[in-house]
Amino acid sequence: MTSALLFLSLLFAGSGCAALVYEVVWFQLLPLALGSSAVSMAVLLGAYMGGMCVGSVWMAYRPERTWRLHPLRVYAVLELAIGAWALFLLAALPAASGLSAALGTATRGLAFRGLFAGLCLLPPAAFMGATLPAVARSVEASRRGVSWLGCLYAANTAGGVGGAVLAGYFLLRAHDVTFATWVGVVLNVLVATAAWALSTRMPAAAPTHARSDPEEAAAPSAGGSWPVYAAIGISGATALGAEVIFTRLLSLLLGPTVYTFSLIVAVLLAGIGVGSFAGAALARAATNPRTTFGACQCLLVLALLWAAHALAVSLPSWPIMPSLSQTPAAELEVDLVRCVWAVFPAACLWGASFPLALASAAREGLALDRVSGGIYAANTVGAILGATLASLVLIPALGTQASQRVLVAATAFGAALLLVPVPAARGGALTYPWKRVAPSIAALALLRWVTFLVPATPAALVAYGHDVALHQGPIGEVLYVGEGMNSSMAVTRIGTVLNYHNAGKIQASSMPADMRLERMLGHLATLVPEHPSEVLVIGCGAGVTAGAVSVDPAVVHETIAEIETLVPKEVAPRFSSQNFEVASNPKVHVEIDDARHFVTTTRQTFDAVTSDPFDPWVKGAAALYTAEFFELVKRRLAPGGVVTVFVQLYESGEDAVKSEIATFAQAFPDTMVFANTIRGQGYDVVLLGRAEPAPIDIDGIEQRLARPEYARVRESLREVGFESATQLFSTFTAGGEELAPWLADAQINRDRNLRLEYLAGFAMSLHEEGAIYRHIRESKGYPTRAFLGSAARLAALRSAIDAVR
Repeated sequence: MTSALLFLSLLFAGSGCAALVYEVVWFQLLPLALGSSAVSMAVLLGAYMGGMCVGSVWMAYRPERTWRLHPLRVYAVLELAIGAWALFLLAALPAASGLSAALGTATRGLAFRGLFAGLCLLPPAAFMGATLPAVARSVEASRRGVSWLGCLYAANTAGGVGGAVLAGYFLLRAHDVTFATWVGVVLNVLVATAAWALSTRMPAAAPTHARSDPEEAAAPSAGGSWPVYAAIGISGATALGAEVIFTRLLSLLLGPTVYTFSLIVAVLLAGIGVGSFAGAALARAATNPRTTFGACQCLLVLALLWAAHALAVSLPSWPIMPSLSQTPAAELEVDLVRCVWAVFPAACLWGASFPLALASAAREGLALDRVSGGIYAANTVGAILGATLASLVLIPALGTQASQRVLVAATAFGAALLLVPVPAARGGALTYPWKRVAPSIAALALLRWVTFLVPATPAALVAYGHDVALHQGPIGEVLYVGEGMNSSMAVTRIGTVLNYHNAGKIQASSMPADMRLERMLGHLATLVPEHPSEVLVIGCGAGVTAGAVSVDPAVVHETIAEIETLVPKEVAPRFSSQNFEVASNPKVHVEIDDARHFVTTTRQTFDAVTSDPFDPWVKGAAALYTAEFFELVKRRLAPGGVVTVFVQLYESGEDAVKSEIATFAQAFPDTMVFANTIRGQGYDVVLLGRAEPAPIDIDGIEQRLARPEYARVRESLREVGFESATQLFSTFTAGGEELAPWLADAQINRDRNLRLEYLAGFAMSLHEEGAIYRHIRESKGYPTRAFLGSAARLAALRSAIDAVR
């Protein structure tokens, strides 16, 4: 029997590996249709965790006819069902974007997102949640049986570590979601086949004699089991709530790349797995599992304080400079150490909580399938509440410091439920064992007091993220620090320069080079089309690009798609002198939505679309650089419409830049590259594409700029060094045909692979902008058909272009 259970543990590890592969794949595909905002992710997580809860409860309280099959054969059927649904989603999810577009703007409602996520995720998640209760019927209702269930849970979690690492670091980086899904399906089939074979060697139900063994029987819970279910629910809530907070802070410290998110999940799951094995041993050895469970929660209070101090105080002060890393692997090793240092202790204690809760709730005569299903459901319901409240309520309303205080207090309350004795009924009256209550209350009061030891999140961490070690001294005047639903941001002033920080770096500033780039994005988008009356700006940021668009008198209506409410509300007004007070401009409308979701669902067409600067290595940003998205933008362009896109050369690698330009050029074969340089060296570029290939009328643009109503446009251009349209377009560096040889080996960024976020994630600490710019500039040749105008003006333009070659 023991050897069979060991083999079953290996099968549960395989199940966990497949489950995490699917989770990574689904949480990459679904946001493409529903949007990648915090609301959408909360809906997705709620649907996923809710499905697991439904599955565990259904299997625990299943009708008896379910057990006409051996429990291991039920487990095998569940594994096959998970794989079959994964294949169905692989085929069905690409149609989701089309469905959203067909239904139009109504699909932005939370109800639709929840319904769609539920239809996609509830069935497979329910199958996953049902696996542990299904197998529990074969395990004896004793301390030994409870311990084995804890080991199965631990093995499943350990497999999840492998799945998270496998999917995040290899399957999606080297292949795509199709390949990753098939890997998960193969694992499901292998597990199902082995489980079916194992069913011939294990009894269909646990031995009944074990339940009456006075030494091994599961001890009843004093005072009822409800405190145990409440405590494990609170543990689930704090675990997922803390994961949201840890992810927010660690993504600042390590950089919000896809690798960081995979690393955080892997470390948390590894800690939960280690803790589950330890908890399983304690569940068997402990005289009073409930007291041990309560002690575990007390230790968790201290572990949460440790994590808070590590993330806000100790780790930001470590003398680590990512730019000095020789290889991405070396940087990954350092990130792993920092992640383990901060969150591993708490993860171990969350892992130990599950088997201890099982042992605390188990009692003689109650089958373990019902106990495990109930505990699993309570833990999952708590996880849903914790993740939802942390991401949508606590962080936006209170910030990460106060949110961590809430988690510490909630954990202390869970410990109180377990450690403070419940009243006993004697002679019709309730009596309390005061000698035991008083010390417990004193200890819990002390634990409540330590919540005030949670340190504040430093402004330098929010502002400079993974480079915070370089900014341990004064960081200038901090004008604003905000922690929104989707990101943390800051505005600082150093001397006369204003800086807007997001994702742990400066995203925009009033420095000449940054101002020039942002004005180029806006003015190229509105000057090239003849009648740019309707314009879409993707991302508000400091508002400089949106402001450049707004001052064009031909623009009648401007829409800004911004994912974070605080950016147009708090950040843009602080740059009012640089962005022409765009936040209060009556012809500007801000749409708070994920840009991809907005473009997918809107039925409006635009004469120009431009994107404010953002980094492609930030998780989720690569979805706005895919071939499918650029085709979608192209369909939203009116005849003669123009799109401009920012591509950074700094903190990037040549493969990533090639991927961005080549993917854009697939949708816009007449792509033009305009360079924004510093002292003639590469910094960043603007890509320009048109709905239909056509030359740019230089004479017409110069004539428009000469009109009185274009005075503010002329002023805007002069402020960044452009005295005329000819000088603006002299920044032309290369065109689509000229770039073809250099782009021959480029990897196209598609929805099914999001190749760019993996390429850019490995290159975020590189500084190869000079070499990349030289390679782009080496694509020699004057674009004879790209510009239209008088001979004299075209000659002046050609001379200016050739001067920088």
